[in-house]
Amino acid sequence: MDITWHSEFASNWLAAAEQRRLPHAVLLSGPVGVGKRAAAAWIVAQKLGIVTENLPQYPFDRPVHADLRWLEPPEDKAAILIDQIRTLVDDFSLTSYEGRGKAAVIEPANAMTNNAANSLLKTLEEPAGDALLILVADRTGRLPATIFSRCQRIEFRVPAANVGLAWLDRLHPGGLWAEPLRLAGLAPIAAIACAEQIDTSTAMARDFTALAGGQASPIDVAATWAKIDPPFVFEWLARNVQAVARAAVGGSHRVQGLGIGESVLQRMDSRNLFCYLDIINRLRGQAKGSYNVQLTLEGLLIDWASGLRDLSRQELR
Repeated sequence: MDITWHSEFASNWLAAAEQRRLPHAVLLSGPVGVGKRAAAAWIVAQKLGIVTENLPQYPFDRPVHADLRWLEPPEDKAAILIDQIRTLVDDFSLTSYEGRGKAAVIEPANAMTNNAANSLLKTLEEPAGDALLILVADRTGRLPATIFSRCQRIEFRVPAANVGLAWLDRLHPGGLWAEPLRLAGLAPIAAIACAEQIDTSTAMARDFTALAGGQASPIDVAATWAKIDPPFVFEWLARNVQAVARAAVGGSHRVQGLGIGESVLQRMDSRNLFCYLDIINRLRGQAKGSYNVQLTLEGLLIDWASGLRDLSRQELR
């Protein structure tokens, strides 16, 4: 199914290809669930002559081609390692098998170790032959500036709510998509996962609101949340703390979907909201098993229940 909100991106890319103005390295950035990986698959398929669709597709299949490498963290690791990048660089120095050049996708690029990122710099500056590197990043703040500055950036934003709802209704007609789309921050593809976890999201919102109002125990809530998949918990936290931060900065009296009203927002130390969000985002980038989930959640939720008045003790565990 066409990802309709990619139409401007696809049109611009095809126009640049026709005029032979394509970059040799491109960074696809934007929030989770807007189709960056589908766009990467479409770009390399265009490059290697194996595409038939005019737009990126959902769901997408990784193209299979002798001149394509798709790098991601190994199954038992959280990072893309230097040996993977060295193998890619060596491969780029070889002649194209089918004469259309070579292509590689690195995702998520922000998962590269510092050594891996440094090993990629020379290739980004002086690519061998007709090569195209595509980096996909959900959080560009974790990318080294040296990588960021050497790529042409294409940012994917969430579409308007009516566009996302129309697309989801075509994908699964008759679904109740408004709430999952809101929970996903208007990212349509992320809304599909949110719909599957709607009961969990609703319960977490209820807990989070109760904690902010002093009506629940952080220890009890942490014990409940520790039984949920940690990536889902930290993604949910990041999205909703970001909503609270926007409300606090924008002078809103209420945070939609959380039931957090003016009295709670006034009690919250808004100066620490972005520090709190940064802690959560750092946790999202941590390797699974590198910290105690329940203890970490206890620390985060104790801070939240206290109105974020003191984050000094909060460390990655």
